This record gives sequence, structure tokens and C-alpha cells, in this order.
Amino acid sequence: MKNILVTGGNGQLGQSIQSLEKELGNGNTYIYLDADKLDITNEEQIEAAVNEYKPAFIVNCAAYTAVDKAETENDLAYAINAKAAENLAKACKAHNIRLIHVSTDFVFGETAPLPLTEDMEARPTGVYGATKLAGEELIRQNMDEYFIIRTSWLYSEFQHNFLKTMIRLGNERDELSVVYDQTGTPTYAVDLAGFIIYIVSSASTDYGVYHYSNEGVTSWYDFAYEIFKLSSIKINLKPITSDKFPTPAKRPNYSVMSKDKVKETFGITINHWTDSLANCIKKL
Repeated sequence: MKNILVTGGNGQLGQSIQSLEKELGNGNTYIYLDADKLDITNEEQIEAAVNEYKPAFIVNCAAYTAVDKAETENDLAYAINAKAAENLAKACKAHNIRLIHVSTDFVFGETAPLPLTEDMEARPTGVYGATKLAGEELIRQNMDEYFIIRTSWLYSEFQHNFLKTMIRLGNERDELSVVYDQTGTPTYAVDLAGFIIYIVSSASTDYGVYHYSNEGVTSWYDFAYEIFKLSSIKINLKPITSDKFPTPAKRPNYSVMSKDKVKETFGITINHWTDSLANCIKKL
């Protein structure tokens, strides 16, 4: 059996992997290290962790994800999202470790309203997306045995996310406005975690960049509407345009990712976002 080192182990995706490990882990030992135990911006700490645990895979769930704060914390976002990814890639290359790195739809900026494929040119419009894209490029420059998984609109029963924010606000307010002119696909972090564990357990060598989100297309407004409906929360939900809710970082208007490559390569099926949302809300 293999050791699998998970960075960002206490985050949303790390906890989602933990929730499935016993059921799907195939007897492998998963080691979860958060920033207080492993600072991935520190090459010496990575080397020490690799020597201690001797992992066959490193799953990098650690990231700077404060999209708006990144606009004024460029250096910190770059250190965590880009330089740290390079540090991990170099350590993986030196020790013959395979890397699974989680990235984002934010590497794409403004695009035509067509499903985003892995080979499309990435042109991020904000610091967060730019640093995540830089991390991808540094991984590619330093190793070959990697899986880069881009995902979108991640939520779960763990940590802070849009779903839990909506439920909290729905219980506090009588009225709420949510943008309806940004289109994408929510992704249940537990579904993504299951795919990551599948890659590890199958010992796949189909390295490269993959897109993974749940199936379907929606807006933030319709996502919120479904959350309130499934949670039996009565609220006056109003659709607004993005210009009525300005943010420091510009969000992509369209970020629906094509899953054709990941489904064809791995022979997997992916849940529709409404089905996964219902499953998650039942757990809450």
C-alpha cells in the first residue's frame, strides 16, 4: 500500500477526501498536512515531509483562494499558488512522486460562451487566476508525471463556501440579491475528492490537464434559488447584474468547462449539479 500526502488537509477539499478515504481509499494511507504542519512555500519543509512520509502521490489542495484580497496581496497569492506549486513539482521530480494539483476555472478570463476545453488559451483577468495559471506552468516546466485538475464553484458541507453562506443569510434575512449574469457549474467537493482518490487508486499514467466540475449549467442566482428550495428556506431572492455588485476582482461571465476529456480518458460518469447539491444538503 502507498502513502498519499495531502496538502491543505484541513481545507474544504482535504476534508472531502478524508470523508471518502475509508470507503474508496483502497487501503492506501492518506496523510493530511495543513499549513501549520507543512508550509509549501518552504522548500526545506517539503523535503523533510517527503523524507518522513515517502509518498507515492502528493495531492496539492492548498491554495490562496481569497479572490478579491488577492488584488492587493499579490505577493502572498503568488507565493502560495505559484512558487509553492513549483516547490512541490521539484520535490516530486527529485523523489519520483506523482503530483495531483488542483487549479481553477479562473485561469480563463473573458471567453466566448462555449464550453472551456483544456487546450484553450488561458487569459486570466485577475491576480488569483494569474497566480493559479503561473502555478500550472511551473509544474509543467519542472516535471512530467502530474495531473492538473481545474474545477469551479466548489462547495461542500465543510469549511466556508457559497452554499453555507446562502443558508446562513437565508436564515438571517427576508430578502437577498444574487447576480444572474455569471454562468458556470457548481462542483460538490466530495465528488471531486472521489475522482482524485480514483486517480490514486487506479495508478493512472494518463498525465496532463483535466477539467472537472459537476454536469449542467447555471447562474449564481439559480444556484442560490436551488439551495433555498432544497433547504426549505423562504426568502425574497432577487436577480441582479454584476455591475450592481462590484468586486475588486472581475469574475468570468462564462466559465462552463467541458468534461469530455476527463470522462473519455477515465471512463467516469459525473453527477448533475442539482443531484449533488441535494446530496450535500441532506448531509447538512
